Amino acid sequence: MTDATALVVDDEPDIRELLDITLTRMNIRCVTAANLKEARDLLAAQPFQLCLTDMNLPDGNGIDLVQWMQKAHPETPVAVITAYGSMDTAVLALKAGAFDFVSKPVELGRLRELVENALRLTTPASGAAASDNDSDGLLLGESLEINQLRKQVRKVARSQAPVYISGESGSGKELVARMIHMQGPRRDGPFVPVNCGAIPSELMESEFFGHKKGSFTGATENKTGLFRAAQGGTLFLDEVADLPVSMQVKLLRAIQEKAVRAVGDHLEQAIDVRILSATHKDLPHLVKEGSFRQDLFYRINVIELKVPPLRAREDDIPLLTRHILAKLAQDYESPQAQLSAAGLDKLKSYSFPGNVRELENILERAFTLCDGDIIDADDLQLAANEEGSGGHSTTPDGRIDLENFLERIEREAIEKALEATGGNKTAAAKRLGISFRAMRYRLKKLGME
Repeated sequence: MTDATALVVDDEPDIRELLDITLTRMNIRCVTAANLKEARDLLAAQPFQLCLTDMNLPDGNGIDLVQWMQKAHPETPVAVITAYGSMDTAVLALKAGAFDFVSKPVELGRLRELVENALRLTTPASGAAASDNDSDGLLLGESLEINQLRKQVRKVARSQAPVYISGESGSGKELVARMIHMQGPRRDGPFVPVNCGAIPSELMESEFFGHKKGSFTGATENKTGLFRAAQGGTLFLDEVADLPVSMQVKLLRAIQEKAVRAVGDHLEQAIDVRILSATHKDLPHLVKEGSFRQDLFYRINVIELKVPPLRAREDDIPLLTRHILAKLAQDYESPQAQLSAAGLDKLKSYSFPGNVRELENILERAFTLCDGDIIDADDLQLAANEEGSGGHSTTPDGRIDLENFLERIEREAIEKALEATGGNKTAAAKRLGISFRAMRYRLKKLGME
C-alpha cells in the first residue's frame, strides 16, 4: 500500500484532516480537495488508487463526481461519505457506480476495511485472469449472451454493491455469484452460500445471526451464524424469495446497520460482508403481492444481473456437452463418450426447462445407460412431446409420488441382486441385465455406494 495515493473530497477541513491522518497511518499518500472542480482538476493531473467523496459539496454532490468518474476514470474506485442513517442516498450512490459507502460519523475501523478492499482492486490476484476465462468451468460458453454476462460480472465485481441475480432454476445463478466473489477484492475471504428455502423458519435467526449458549432449549454451545462466518467475504442468499416476512425485517436491519446480534446476546457485532442474492421466482411480482418487503428488495437489488436460460444460448450446447461428458468420464474412470450428430440435434431442439443442471442430468443418465461410447438420440431418453414444449410438464392428479415409488422398487431389486451375488457389483449388474457402468450410476443416484 506504500505506493497508493488517495483523493479526499470534502468541504469540511476537519473531515479532510481526519481522513488525511487515518490514510497516512495506513502508509497511503493523501491529496485533498474542497469541491468538485478541484477534484476533477486533480484527477486529470495525476492517477489515484482511491477516491473518497462527501455527498454535499459547494458546487454539486458526491453522486455527480461518481457519475463523472465512471466515464473519465472508471478504473479508480470511488466511495461516498453519507450522513448517518441516509441509506437511500447510499443506495443511489451505489447504483451510480460507487465502490462502497461509509456513514458519518466515520468509524475508523469501517473506513480501513473499505480502503483495504478498494486497494485490492488495483492489485489483482494471480488467479484473477484465469477466473475471467472460466478455467474452472464457471459460465462455460462462447455465445453472445454468456460473453455479455461475463462482462457484467467483471464490472460488478469491482463494486461492493448488493447484487440480485435473477434466472430460471438450473441456469447457473450460484456460479455467477462465485465469479463475482472470485473477481472482486474479497476473493481471499470466504464465500458462504445458503439456500434460504432449506432452513426451518424457527431456526432461521440462529442460522443467520448465531446464538449464545443456553439462549434456548438445545443451544448447548455458542454458534457463529452465517453472517459472521462470511466476515470479510461474500454471503450468497440463494432462493431469497423463500424468506418469511419476519426474517426479511431482520435481514434488512442487518444490511442497513452492517451489524448483527446473536440470539440471546445484548451486544451487536459489526460485520463486513457483501450480500449477493438470487431466486428463480418473480421477485417484483412478490413485492406487488405483499409477500416480499419492498424496502428489502430495494436494498438487495442495487444491481441486477439476469442469467439467460440454456434455450436462449443454443450455440453453447456442443461446448457444454463436451465439458460435461469429459467430467463424467473422469468421475466414472471410464473412456469419454461422444455425442452423435443426431443426439446433438435432439439436444438443440429441446427446451431445457431445467437448464444446464438438466443437461447434466440427461447426459449422466445417457452416459451410464448407453451400450457403447457413442450417445445417440434415443439414449438421451427425451420424450417427443417434451421437445420445444417451453418447459411446461404435467404432473399426475392426486398425491402419487411416482418417482419415490419407482426408486423404492429399483432399490429393492438392486439390494436383492447384491445379496444374491455376495455383494459383487459386476455379477449383480449381469443379473439385472444392465452394464456395470449403469449399475454404478444407479448406486450413486440412490445413495447406495
